[in-house]
Amino acid sequence: MKKYVIIILFTISVIFFAFYLLEKDSFFKHAAIFLAISAVFIITHKSPVKSVVLFLTALFIISPIYVFMSGNIASINIIFAFITILNIVTDSMRTKSSSKEPAWIKTALMTLAFTFLVIFIFLPLYTIFTQAFEKGAEIYFASIKESDALSAIKLTLTVAAVVVPLNAFFGITLAWAIAKFDFRGKNIITTLVEVPFAISPVIAGLIFILLFGASGWFGEYLLSHNIKIIFAMPGLFLATAFVTFPFVAKELIPLMQEMGKDDEEAALTLGANGLQTFFKVTIPNIKWGLLYGIILTNARAMGEFGAVAVVSGLIRGVTMTMPLHIEVLYNEYLFTASFAVASLLTLLALVTLIVKTIIERCMLLQRKRVFHNVSIK
Repeated sequence: MKKYVIIILFTISVIFFAFYLLEKDSFFKHAAIFLAISAVFIITHKSPVKSVVLFLTALFIISPIYVFMSGNIASINIIFAFITILNIVTDSMRTKSSSKEPAWIKTALMTLAFTFLVIFIFLPLYTIFTQAFEKGAEIYFASIKESDALSAIKLTLTVAAVVVPLNAFFGITLAWAIAKFDFRGKNIITTLVEVPFAISPVIAGLIFILLFGASGWFGEYLLSHNIKIIFAMPGLFLATAFVTFPFVAKELIPLMQEMGKDDEEAALTLGANGLQTFFKVTIPNIKWGLLYGIILTNARAMGEFGAVAVVSGLIRGVTMTMPLHIEVLYNEYLFTASFAVASLLTLLALVTLIVKTIIERCMLLQRKRVFHNVSIK
């Protein structure tokens, strides 16, 4: 019986969403979301008493905060989404804890943590997508198909396509040098890798202005040879490459140091040359760490704002990436268009998060195998 109720709720939800796309009536949108969340709630529903307690918690904590932040009183969907999450969380609390603290401490901490997540993560995500589709799917897709938006999307993907391979190459090179060789200044280079993390992205952008701007150190030479770096695509590449440089190297350095040199030395002893050793021994050993660093680099490259804003000049259709385009649209009070582009960037971030989680699990399995092999030796 429960299974059929869930199927019916999901089916009606899809029908209501189709009506919303056709009629552009917000009632159908809220009804579709409510029915979908209700179906998920039924799937996770186990205890009636617990469900009532969770509903009251959401009603008196989440709903007033959401109404205060957004001004939207139609928050029944948020309430059900919150209690659905808490249903799942509180069910996971039934597992026996190895610690000696009272059970209520774990419940209180988990409830506090997920309340924070709902307020500062789930509510903003919900707001982004509801605002993006507020005027209907037609306006949403029109905002994305607009020429400046398409140019911003294309430029964002182009910057990522150029910067990510470059940082992957230099990250592997740097990690190889630090992990496999001993030389003077090794600690200094390892420390300098952290510089992009320590410097504000805006300061990083100003550094490139001072170097390659019209009044910069190399400005006169660049102008005399008609080379444009600042307020052009090369400036975007440089600024993005600078702020994303550490991610691959920071993932590979400890991984290569942990693995040691035994596998490479064994391959060289068996007659393999340097390139064969690198591609057939080193790369397979570091592949998950490398992919993890690439994912982080790509996420930062697509979402970078500060450094890119300084060197871009905010030229429409030329140097405006997606984050810059969103900011300009919002300042021009084109809220639907800005949230539409923001929803694309959010989807890219969610996909990145899923891939990152998968790679983290693969890395954990790989490190367990490495530890097992070292312990055997």
